[in-house]
Amino acid sequence: MIEQNQIFRRPNPIDKEVSWDKTQVIMSKTNSKGIIEYANEVFIDVCGYEDYELMSQPHSIVRHPDMPRVIFKILWENLKGGNNFYAIVKNLAKSGRYYWVMTDFEISKDQTGDITHYFGRRKAVPQEVISKHIEPLYKRLLQIESVSGMEASEKYLIGFLEEKKRSYVEFVKECIIDYEQEQYSKERKEQIEQDEESESRSFFSRFFGR
Repeated sequence: MIEQNQIFRRPNPIDKEVSWDKTQVIMSKTNSKGIIEYANEVFIDVCGYEDYELMSQPHSIVRHPDMPRVIFKILWENLKGGNNFYAIVKNLAKSGRYYWVMTDFEISKDQTGDITHYFGRRKAVPQEVISKHIEPLYKRLLQIESVSGMEASEKYLIGFLEEKKRSYVEFVKECIIDYEQEQYSKERKEQIEQDEESESRSFFSRFFGR
């Protein structure tokens, strides 16, 4: 029998992504300290833990070692302040595989205004956004943390965002909007090329009377 609050041995990460339906939404409910009270079937399927393994565990059970600690620092500072925070996070499945998600939170408070629960929603992030923008930044932050600590990592992140004149959330939003615009441009270009090819075939068919 598995005892409540048992801490599971963290799996060794492997450089393989979890295969999952990225149109689905991963959902969880935690108390104010981040202890899991509910996980939907998508969460269970993606992370590989059974529901009884997740209940009463800290949500950090799926934290990937490739994640800079400073990202979680600013995430929790915002949530504890009652502010939603959109972060891109690399998670660790029970198998050791990884999966990237974007976070979204609904904050529940009691009648006195104290936070009681966090309802987390997570969706997949386009790989192009990860490889082009997020991974290079996170690797830099992780390197700084390993050498000089989280305070130095946070200072670098602040400087990085100041240079871009963006908050972290604005930076993430801009990365995704840029990706969507690029995708729209590619699709539009392909459609124009297809239309031109179709018009060309139509012209010569008319020219040759067939």
